[in-house]
Amino acid sequence: MKVIQLHKNETQLIKKAVKQNREAQHVLFEMYAPKKLSVCRYYIKDLQHAENVMLDGFFKVFKNLSSFKNEGSFEGWIRKIMVRQSISFLRQQKKIEFSMEDIPVQDAYADHINVDIEVSMIQELIDGLPEGYKVVFIMYAIEGYKHPEIAKMLNISEGTSKSQLFKARKMLQEKIRKINKVTSYGTT
Repeated sequence: MKVIQLHKNETQLIKKAVKQNREAQHVLFEMYAPKKLSVCRYYIKDLQHAENVMLDGFFKVFKNLSSFKNEGSFEGWIRKIMVRQSISFLRQQKKIEFSMEDIPVQDAYADHINVDIEVSMIQELIDGLPEGYKVVFIMYAIEGYKHPEIAKMLNISEGTSKSQLFKARKMLQEKIRKINKVTSYGTT
């Protein structure tokens, strides 16, 4: 009878993968690929392109694995690579455009909307945003980056980052309002 190891020692796998052990690389890929595909999918609407970006990201992970210093989580390190890879893909496709007009943000978050929407619908709404809005929204609201980090990674000003987030949220709020109107008319 073969014993299946349920808890894999990540540190040992990383050490083996650094030494080009294909089995260890495969195990690490299998452990993290599903989550990292979803990260790429946040940024890239087309699933095939997202898969290709994820694969390119894992190529970078394994190429640069020796530079991982066990400071912070391994999964977080991979996630950063996937985010950068996704942004790089969008730049190459020339899909990221930023509106350079800064908008005062004082009332940006005053309007809260409560609605029961499925996750797939939320992803569709986010996918419908212009790429510049979408990237900043995901980096801020989902990935947890702060505006100075976003500005540096995207080579834009902090003000542009803030205004892109403001515009993305406003556009999402409008889309949700429309959904609410449709569903409230349908239930009466």
